[in-house]
Amino acid sequence: MKTVVNCALLLMCLLSTASWARDYQTIEWPDLMPEEDLQALLNRPEWIDEVPEGGDIDTMPPTGEGFAGLPEDDPYNQALKSAKTIPEFDNKDVRIPGFVVPLVFDDEQRITEFLLVPFFGACIHLPPPPPNQVIYATYEQGIVLDALYDPFWVSGKLTIELIETDLSQAAYQITVDDMEIYSDGAVGG
Repeated sequence: MKTVVNCALLLMCLLSTASWARDYQTIEWPDLMPEEDLQALLNRPEWIDEVPEGGDIDTMPPTGEGFAGLPEDDPYNQALKSAKTIPEFDNKDVRIPGFVVPLVFDDEQRITEFLLVPFFGACIHLPPPPPNQVIYATYEQGIVLDALYDPFWVSGKLTIELIETDLSQAAYQITVDDMEIYSDGAVGG
């Protein structure tokens, strides 16, 4: 009997370490967008940060088809809704920090499908980020959140696939192997 228990414990230890035994590449959100999108977002039009005298909205540039009057073909406007991806991340085991936006959960409130986003409030309190800054996640094991504002490290296989949800488009998808609360010191695990 003792041998059976020891074998069972050994098997459980081996199975529970399967996800950390994989070689996950730690990535950051800017890694998921092409350089031209990143540069467009980092170099947005100056007038966006300018508050008109008196704060009157009537003095703002007219709203056109693009963001706040920007032409549709403006690089900043294009980057705000870009679904352009980085092909090298297709079928790659990655680890990325982010916030959970629940989509599907069971009777115990265990979330099995969610959007992973780079900042708190995206898709809920704030407009969604560009699709190349949203990851559609499936997590068979699921997770129960204590609070939506808790960031997580999410590890799994990343693929490129444009997915439409009620809250946002996602240009990437991840099949989650493991999740842990984010901490600055958790880069190695």
